[in-house]
Amino acid sequence: MKKLFMIMVMALFTTIAIGQEEEPLFLLFEFMHVDEGQGTAYLETEAFWEKVHVQRVKNGDCIGWDLWRLEPSGQKQGSQYMTVSLYNDPVKMMDGGDFMKAWNGAYPNLTDSESNAKMEMTAKSRDLTHRVFLQQIDLTKDDFDMPLGTLAVINFMKAKPGQSAAYEKMESEVFKPFHQSDVESGGRSSWGMLRNMLGYATEAYASHITFDMYTGYDQFFNGGSNVPATEAQQKAYQEMNTLRDLKSVTHATLVKKVR
Repeated sequence: MKKLFMIMVMALFTTIAIGQEEEPLFLLFEFMHVDEGQGTAYLETEAFWEKVHVQRVKNGDCIGWDLWRLEPSGQKQGSQYMTVSLYNDPVKMMDGGDFMKAWNGAYPNLTDSESNAKMEMTAKSRDLTHRVFLQQIDLTKDDFDMPLGTLAVINFMKAKPGQSAAYEKMESEVFKPFHQSDVESGGRSSWGMLRNMLGYATEAYASHITFDMYTGYDQFFNGGSNVPATEAQQKAYQEMNTLRDLKSVTHATLVKKVR
């Protein structure tokens, strides 16, 4: 009887564990435009700030920070870099945390004049063009840990009015299994979907973002998809344009990472 009870308890906890959702993830994308001739200065600026972000993680203000180099990246083609701050709490994302505590923790010996000089260097090296607040709403099952050099193909999607729920449903129920099979066959390393938390109205540039992760351009060009699309997926491709517009595609290479 005792053995049967233990088996039932183990089964219950297994069911609970399977039913639990993964910890929510919230992301702040910040796009940086770097003027011609400021590339070296900008990278020096981010190297300085990287230590501040390490301290932010230690303080519990965020759970991570990344720097991505974007392509295409000409002076008239938009931002050249993007930073991503990661949170497990949307309130922390919106508050931003205690930057001065992180600043002083990272650089306790900086004088006021030196701190001011670093802030001036930051302002001169780049323009913060815009921010996007996002929530991760879907992800393939994989163990990809995003090493430096990771390539992300970022697709900016605009759901048509009244079609957001239908679009998300199609991505998750029809296309995610295809992406999962592609991950398992080595065609890519990961796939995920993000929802724009603010600016969700019709005038927003993108209501959703999907991303495909690759180890680098070698996997991107040579991995290929070894899994044929199902009949339902082929039909869904035709229907997708009635649900959303693909606004733009950006390639991003991971340059720095703090966890």
